[in-house]
Amino acid sequence: MSPASAAPRSAPSAHPAVSAAAPLAPYNGACGAGYASIDHLDLKWLGTTWLTFNSSTGKNCVVTVRAEPGIKIYMGAAVQLAGNSASTSADYGNYTSYAGPVYLNAAGKCIDWYGQIDHAIEEQYHSHCG
Repeated sequence: MSPASAAPRSAPSAHPAVSAAAPLAPYNGACGAGYASIDHLDLKWLGTTWLTFNSSTGKNCVVTVRAEPGIKIYMGAAVQLAGNSASTSADYGNYTSYAGPVYLNAAGKCIDWYGQIDHAIEEQYHSHCG
């Protein structure tokens, strides 16, 4: 993930609803029971990175899902406490359909989160504070 000094892409917020734009790839449920999608980042035409939250545990989960599974390509999913790279939970590798899930207990704190499929990369800093 990029340094915490980078400008935030969005203002800090409590867990907002998923944006109105239709995601490129639906959330696949990989984070498990109790996790609900709260945001997503589209990765060009290749897929979507999902941020989910479990309100009973206070944990966030990130998973990157391809729009069209196929041959293995480089993918990634990561989450960390805002500006704290030592707290990073990440999964990077060559996958056919999704990367992650990765988890982080961040109740009451802001997070930085990230997704990648091939050369398409999106990240959001200092977000989902709460």
